[in-house]
Amino acid sequence: MYKLLIIDDEKSICSSLKFAFEDMYEVYTANNIFEVEKYIEQNDFDIVLLDLRFGEISGIDMLEDLKNAQKDVVVIMMTAYGSIDSSIEAMKRGAYDYIMKPLDMPKLKVLLQKAVEYKRLNQKINYLENEVYSKYGKNGIIGKSKKMREVFYLIDKVKDLHINVLIHGGSGTGKELVAKAIHYQGKRRKENLEIINCGAIPSNLIESELFGYEEGAFTGANHRKKGRFELAHRGTIFLDEIGELDLNLQVKLLRVLQQKEVFPLGAERGKKVDVRIIAATNKDLKEEVKRGNFREDLFFRLNVVSIKLPSLKERREDIPLLIEYFIKKCVKEMNRNIEGITKEALKILVNYDYPGNVRELENIIERAVALTDNEYIQIEDLPEELLGNYKNYKLSRNMHIIPIEIGTSLGEIEKEVILETLKAMNQNRKKTAKILGISERALRYKIKEYMEK
Repeated sequence: MYKLLIIDDEKSICSSLKFAFEDMYEVYTANNIFEVEKYIEQNDFDIVLLDLRFGEISGIDMLEDLKNAQKDVVVIMMTAYGSIDSSIEAMKRGAYDYIMKPLDMPKLKVLLQKAVEYKRLNQKINYLENEVYSKYGKNGIIGKSKKMREVFYLIDKVKDLHINVLIHGGSGTGKELVAKAIHYQGKRRKENLEIINCGAIPSNLIESELFGYEEGAFTGANHRKKGRFELAHRGTIFLDEIGELDLNLQVKLLRVLQQKEVFPLGAERGKKVDVRIIAATNKDLKEEVKRGNFREDLFFRLNVVSIKLPSLKERREDIPLLIEYFIKKCVKEMNRNIEGITKEALKILVNYDYPGNVRELENIIERAVALTDNEYIQIEDLPEELLGNYKNYKLSRNMHIIPIEIGTSLGEIEKEVILETLKAMNQNRKKTAKILGISERALRYKIKEYMEK
């Protein structure tokens, strides 16, 4: 039952209102400031009926005190005829609505019901905002490595600043997730985050997608359409794969950055927009500038703060954390009874290079959770391409036994082991060096040394 506080210095009004609504609400009444302070301190109210003139106290001043004490409370002002201007001023200060005295009870009943619906809607919005923050806040990005701690530091630094951010990173490193973390942790989180992949939309359509168009701007434009920049007003726009944008559109994007306004197709005047831009790319934009594929002035406008996302093989210490997270996520989504992963399978996953980065690891775990018949993910649940090096390694360890006579020098033993391992790996020096635990350069020196002897 919703809590209703009635504040009026006339006891008769408080009594009649309590009698009228006590079956629908948990009703409290206050006739003086001391009772108001006591109730506000002891309870969280959903709705307050507040008289605009409460003895010597201004209802507008009390309204501000109520909103400061309980920011989500819904306040309805009660006002006598002739104080409408003050009631409107109260609404500007945060009141939900007002009702004239003498009170029309059926009308007040409807107004209270609307206030309850408004309260429910706000509660739902707050819940969804918390869910979004939980999902896309910093805690939604998994990692404890030094490189990821640097990323977290930069997210914290830029989240509340109205500056452009450029995110660098390979495919699957989590660029969109970082953009969402910046937006949903910052001051703009209550406004729109518009996401557009510049490489996924044909060049003849992306201009209208970004800037919109007016009715009649071209054949088939039967109505006005807002572009993503307009939709992101006071919020954020995330331009993924910005390096794919052609030079003509780069010029128009630069104009938006400089003039803070967009020109929809067919429009005679520009429209002012307040938008924070986060861009992302898997290209080296400095090289693209040198090649003439990307405007230097646009690059500097976008690259106010740069965030470099490491590849997964650059932060292998995060792989076990990511595996644990993805297993729990997939188990919940698929309703599977899987406890974790075996040490042998984990070792293979930690040593894999992941050309597809975090996205590839997530796909591997998703596949394993879906197909395994075991309580723990086993080696055989992993894709075949991950097992190639593992099988070669096992083969070299188990099937190729090198006999060594007592008294053989350490140099000869080293030579024999290196050459036989190289043979088992089909002369693949990279695999040989990895199995032997030495660098490719050291292996190359050793082979050269053996050939000269």
